[in-house]
Amino acid sequence: MLEHLIQLDKDLFVFLNGLGSEPFDGFWKIITKQIYWSPLFLAVFYLIQKKMGWKNLGIIILFLAVLITFTDQITNLFKNTFERLRPCNVPEFDGIIREVITRKSFSFFSGHAANSMASTVFVYLIIRKYYRHTHLLFCFPLIFAFSRIYLGLHFPGDILTGYLFGATFGFVFYRMYLLFNKKYNFIIEHD
Repeated sequence: MLEHLIQLDKDLFVFLNGLGSEPFDGFWKIITKQIYWSPLFLAVFYLIQKKMGWKNLGIIILFLAVLITFTDQITNLFKNTFERLRPCNVPEFDGIIREVITRKSFSFFSGHAANSMASTVFVYLIIRKYYRHTHLLFCFPLIFAFSRIYLGLHFPGDILTGYLFGATFGFVFYRMYLLFNKKYNFIIEHD
């Protein structure tokens, strides 16, 4: 059963990676770097500050920093435990897949997927009551993590596991945030 799932994961990767085209490689290289998403992050921070004030924004950023550090370190622990090769390093894929970027680190599971989904779930749960269409924030982890498949760096299973892990701990940190708020009563809403 596990071997069948691994083979399906490989087949799906080959299909999705094969949809890429050289003229778009530069675009996906930009998409995969967090720094280029800074305008989105700043816009979200602005929306949070507008409704919740500077103090609350600072506390939310602190929670986000701890959340991302946590998910990143757990991701590295999993990668070094499972030691699954990245698609770009799998010998059976030589000459078959598009290797736009190569890395020597391991693949399972995707830190890009885990971090982006964790932070999105956390922020979404906090600001959903203030803004319509907050669900559009989930475009960020979907596009961001897909770039890893496009570039030849992760299998779909790495992405899905990262999403599951990230969503779980985004929710856990949101609950911790609520407990912190209840204990210290720090949220003052602004209009």
